[in-house]
Amino acid sequence: MPAMNCYCGSEKTFDNCCEPYINGIQNPPTAETLMRSRYSAYCTQAGDYLVATTHISTRKFHSKKDILEWSKSNQWLKLEVLNATENTVEFKAYFLDNRLKATVHHEKSTFVKEDGRWFYVDGVFY
Repeated sequence: MPAMNCYCGSEKTFDNCCEPYINGIQNPPTAETLMRSRYSAYCTQAGDYLVATTHISTRKFHSKKDILEWSKSNQWLKLEVLNATENTVEFKAYFLDNRLKATVHHEKSTFVKEDGRWFYVDGVFY
């Protein structure tokens, strides 16, 4: 069976793109890479990774139970990165909600790097 393209849209295979980050084998080198791997984590219901890569200052607002519930209730279709700076990423995540309604999650996320690791802090939603 051929290797599957990564969920994040990079055109690399999942095992050569986001999977090593999600499995803790490598740390994402940039805020955009972390954001892409977090999208892939939503696609694969990797709740532990999503919690672990959320900054400690905002982690209390993101329970693993709620993350997994939202992750599983949607069919993730496509990620589109609109703009990325060193510590922000604006993106659109396309998905079908639990009623199969086409939906777009448009967010500008803020990230911080601490001790050589990137973390999601928060986002502005459009």
